[in-house]
Amino acid sequence: MHKRGIPLLLCALAVVFSSCSLNKVAVNLVANTLSSGDSTVFTGEEDPQLVADALPFALKLYESLLEQTPENEQLLLTTGSIFTMYANAFVQTPASMLPESEYERQQQMFLRAKKLYLRGRRYLLRAMELRYPGFGELLEAGDLEQALAPTVSEDVPLLFWLSASWLGAFSTDTFDMELLLNLAKPIAVLNRALELDQAWSDGMIHDTLISIYGSLPQAMGGSQEKARYHFEKAVEYSGGLSPSAYVALASTVSVANQDVEEFRQLLAQALAIDPEDNPDNRLQILLSREKARWLLDHIEDFFLIDLEEEPFEEPSEEEDQL
Repeated sequence: MHKRGIPLLLCALAVVFSSCSLNKVAVNLVANTLSSGDSTVFTGEEDPQLVADALPFALKLYESLLEQTPENEQLLLTTGSIFTMYANAFVQTPASMLPESEYERQQQMFLRAKKLYLRGRRYLLRAMELRYPGFGELLEAGDLEQALAPTVSEDVPLLFWLSASWLGAFSTDTFDMELLLNLAKPIAVLNRALELDQAWSDGMIHDTLISIYGSLPQAMGGSQEKARYHFEKAVEYSGGLSPSAYVALASTVSVANQDVEEFRQLLAQALAIDPEDNPDNRLQILLSREKARWLLDHIEDFFLIDLEEEPFEEPSEEEDQL
């Protein structure tokens, strides 16, 4: 019995190890499929609320897969980027639209957005560390040139989302001294992405730089000239089909200059963009148009104007077609 039992035990162990291997292969297959980046299931959606309801489940699914495949770089990128997108589109932006009477709720939502941004950043930093061992240590030490020098064009999505998550966290809490004192790091990461591929994702990097240069004070690197330069580039690379560039310039530079006419003109251009002209990016267009409409509806919060002036009227569908 003893001699017969040994082969049986070996066979049993072979089956167990084979099952584990198959399980890992299956998990990696699912993870790679979900994080391929080719699908427009979310980005092409016409119902933003449907995406808002679906993303929390998707994020927990990705985190569950990462427990099984912690070194899957593509899944780390997807998970980190979606945490960043969710924090921005469905937590921070709605919070910024709340009235003053809901101040406490607004602050709670900002805190939640900050935590989501930082959670996303952790996944993105892990992905960068896997690609470039020692990256995190160099970044922590402030040796940005050495940390970023080995990066190549294939790293641009990871560099962009790492910077976006970091900057997003700061934008929710500008009094966080740690984030403030390290602000140069995500900006350097973003500029490296710009150097490698400034046309990436229809000029999305330029979109972000509009907000950075348009909102920061000059003493911290802000520059209206640079903001306008990146606005022109964003419009160029998107073919004029992304309203976010118009919203970014209006809500920063136009407000800072108290230029109400430019503010209205830019937001009118944002609202005139038809989501069906760029169906793969339909969700982002709808969300940007919603922000543009809200800004116009609350124009008195940003400008000292006579409220009896003729209000802005959004073009009708017939006028848009003309």
